[in-house]
This record gives sequence, structure tokens and C-alpha cells, in this order.
Amino acid sequence: MYFAALLARTEDGWEASDTELDDVETLSDLTDLARDASPDEDTVLVFIEQEDAWFGVVRVDGEDDPRIFVSDATAAARSSYGEILLTDELLGREPGAEDTIAALEELVGLDGSEDDDPDTAPDNNTDTDTDTDTDDDDGFDADAVPAGPLGDTRILADLGLPEAELLMLRTDALAEIADALGAAEVLETVR
Repeated sequence: MYFAALLARTEDGWEASDTELDDVETLSDLTDLARDASPDEDTVLVFIEQEDAWFGVVRVDGEDDPRIFVSDATAAARSSYGEILLTDELLGREPGAEDTIAALEELVGLDGSEDDDPDTAPDNNTDTDTDTDTDDDDGFDADAVPAGPLGDTRILADLGLPEAELLMLRTDALAEIADALGAAEVLETVR
């Protein structure tokens, strides 16, 4: 089960709103949603939590680039909402690298031939002595996502939640974050 909410900091304190992510497909969509929640360009936090698996925080300050923290990148990678947060930049990949890899895989078959080339390799399934494994021996997977926390660990430090405390959060993390920010009551109203 997922929970998503927006917390916007205003002159009067934090305002919370429940949010639907059904129409959000990219980080840019999520950033626009956050900016729409605060016409005065105040700080907006987007919380996304998958129960007992992972949580993510996206911080949008006016027109600045969003800052992202994900508690468990591996778990988030298995989630459609988590994939939104795991951008190429956050993963340390060249922008568009995933699209380039997918396009190359589509052009070249597993046997190394292009799609239009006839398959002239003999079909010899009885030979058990040859190694037909096509995996690289270097152990590197270009699409691998690092385990554990990923992103800006100081994302909430100036709002009252130090880096060390953020990294220790596991279950019910969003409630603990909201409590540290002084926004527990307003977050609870949308939960």
C-alpha cells in the first residue's frame, strides 16, 4: 500500500494535502505538482511511502531543482512510484543512458546479429561442453541500483531533521519526519 502527501511550508506553518500520483509519470510531473501546491514558491515536500518497504522525500524550493532522498533504492526500483524518483542523475548515470541501452538491445539480438541478418549459427542444443552464457564476468550491471539509502541525506537538516536521524528511520518514517518538522498534526489529517 502506498501513501503520498504534500507538505507546503507557509507563513502560518505547514499545510498538508493528500495527493494522487496516478497521473505522475516523471520527476518533472511530480515537481510541477509540488510547485502548484505553493504559489508563493515556499518549500514543498512530497512524501511517498510504500508500507514497510521504502519511503522517499522530494523537496522543491521555488524554481530550484528538486532534491531527492530515497530510504532504500533497491526496494524503490521495484515500485512504479519509486522509479519516478530514481533518476539517471540520482543513480550516477548519464542522462538518457537507459533509453540508449534499450535501443541498442532492440537492434542487436543476443547472438550479436542485427535483426535483419539471417541466423546462420547452427542449432546445436546437444553440446553440453561449451559455455553459452552471455553474461559478462566483470559483475557490473549497468541497470543495477545500489542497495540502501540514496540521494540528498541533508534534505531536511535545515528543517529540524539531521542527516543521522534521517538515515536511521525505517517504519512509520513519514510520521517521524513530520513530527521533527512540527507538522505531525497536519500530516495526520490527510492520512
